[in-house]
Amino acid sequence: MSGIAIINGPNLASLGVREPMIYGDTSSLELNSLLVTRGRDAGFSISFQQIDVEGLMVEAINNASKNESISALIINPGGFSHTSVAVLDAMRAFPGPVVEVHISQIHKREPYRHRMLTAGGAEVIISGAGIHGYFSAIEIVKELLRR
Repeated sequence: MSGIAIINGPNLASLGVREPMIYGDTSSLELNSLLVTRGRDAGFSISFQQIDVEGLMVEAINNASKNESISALIINPGGFSHTSVAVLDAMRAFPGPVVEVHISQIHKREPYRHRMLTAGGAEVIISGAGIHGYFSAIEIVKELLRR
């Protein structure tokens, strides 16, 4: 079974509590469980990490790059999307498909969120679909790996 590393960035541990009008009411723990089930149904094992520290996120991406059982990366870099060249570089170095997910529609939010440095490291970007963006990302990964 092929694996997908799913990495969530800063403040996403507070899903379900933080700004539910923007991020919904599903907790990070519930999201992890849903993704494991959805991934299994699609034929993937899922590893899920939530990381608040930029260097640890880079390290997690690099570790996923070296892990032969990980075929794809789904990442929500959170606020690092707008600020981190280091996360971008790690995403670019990942050897398989990378799908970037944002729960909110970032282009309807504050202007500083409109610029996404990390977008250059992703084959596909999903924004504004809520947690369903992650489910779509799994299906997109399946198609990208099929090609």
